[in-house]
Amino acid sequence: MKILIAPDKFKGSLTAREVAQSVARGLSDVLQHAVIEIVPMADGGEGTAEAICNSLGCAWVDCCAHDPLGRVIDARYGWLDEEKLAVMEMSEAAGMRRLTVEELDPIRASTFGVGEMLLDATMRGARQIIIGLGGSATNDGGFGMARALGFGFEYERRHKQLPEQVTDLLRLAGITKPQGLNLPKITAAVDVQNPLLGANGATRVFGSQKGASERDLQMLERALTRMADVVARAFGFDYRDEPGAGAAGGLGFGLMSFCGAQIRLGFDVVAEAVGLESRMREAEVVITGEGSLDRQTLEGKTPAGVARLARKLGKPVWAIVGRSDDDPQVSALFHGVLTLDRRGLGREQQMQRAAELLRDEARALAKQLQRCAF
Repeated sequence: MKILIAPDKFKGSLTAREVAQSVARGLSDVLQHAVIEIVPMADGGEGTAEAICNSLGCAWVDCCAHDPLGRVIDARYGWLDEEKLAVMEMSEAAGMRRLTVEELDPIRASTFGVGEMLLDATMRGARQIIIGLGGSATNDGGFGMARALGFGFEYERRHKQLPEQVTDLLRLAGITKPQGLNLPKITAAVDVQNPLLGANGATRVFGSQKGASERDLQMLERALTRMADVVARAFGFDYRDEPGAGAAGGLGFGLMSFCGAQIRLGFDVVAEAVGLESRMREAEVVITGEGSLDRQTLEGKTPAGVARLARKLGKPVWAIVGRSDDDPQVSALFHGVLTLDRRGLGREQQMQRAAELLRDEARALAKQLQRCAF
C-alpha cells in the first residue's frame, strides 16, 4: 500500500513536517510494509515559504528590515538562484510572532519591513516573488510597504515625510508613484478570501485579534476606505472588493494596487510548487490534517484543498486533526476524520502531546486501512 501524507501545521504545536512524521510513525507501527511519502503543506499562512523551499531546494538568505513597530531585524526568505525566485512570508517582517501580546497595536503596526524584503529580492535580481500573507500583526492595507517602495503620500493641511500610523490615512489627499521602480512578477498566496472593507473585510473580521478596540476598528475602517478611494482616483483601478484583498490586514489590496501582484489561493500555489497532484496520482490512500477543522476549512485551507484534489483523482482521503466542530459540509470532504480530543486533557495538554496523540490516531487509522481494499 502506498500512502501520501500531506498535512498543514498544528499551529503553536507542530510544523507540517513534524505532523507528517508523527503520522508516518503511527502508520508504520501497524503497516510495516506500506510505502509512505510525506509532503508537508501550507495554504498561504505561516509555513508557506518553508513548504515551498524544502520541496524546491531553495537557499535561505537574510536581509535587514524593520518589524511592525519599526525595530531593526534580520529577516530571511528563500532563494532559488537558477530560477531567480524569491519565496517569502509577510509575517517574517510584519507578523504577530514579532510582537508580544502587550505590544499588539494595529494603529501603529506597519508593513514597512515587507516592502524592504521585496526591494531586497528585487535588487538580488528576482524574476518572480511568491509571498505568503498569513500571520500578520498589521491592518494598514499595505501602506507601510508602499512607503518602503518609495510611493509618496500627500496629506490635507500637512505633509509628513514618513507617516507612522495608519490613522494618518484619514487625511490622505494623493499618492505618487516612485520613479524607476521595476518590481518582478509577484504572487501573493492567501488563505482567506475577504475583501478589504465592510463587515467581512480585513478590519472587522481580523482587527480585534490584533489588539484593536472598537474605536480602533472604526478608525482603521475609515482610514483604509480613504486610501482605497485615493488609490482609485490616482491610479484608475480599484481592488477593494477583490477576494483576498483583505488578507494580512489589507496587504492583499496593497500588493495588487502598488505592486501589480496576482492574488492566488495559497494552497494552489504550494500544491503546484511541490508537485502535489503528480505525487498523489501514485498513492492509494491520502491523509491530511491541521490543528482545527471547521467552516473556515472550506475557504481554501490545506485539508479542503487536499481532499478536493484526492476526490478529483479518485483517491480515498482521511483527516487527522486537533479538533473538529463536526460541520457536515466539512466532514463530507473526507472518508473519515480522526481528532486528538481526549477526555481529561485540556487544550494545552493536547498541544504539548500532539506528536504522541497523532501517532496514536495514525495507528488507529492504519488498523482501519488493514480492513479495507483499495
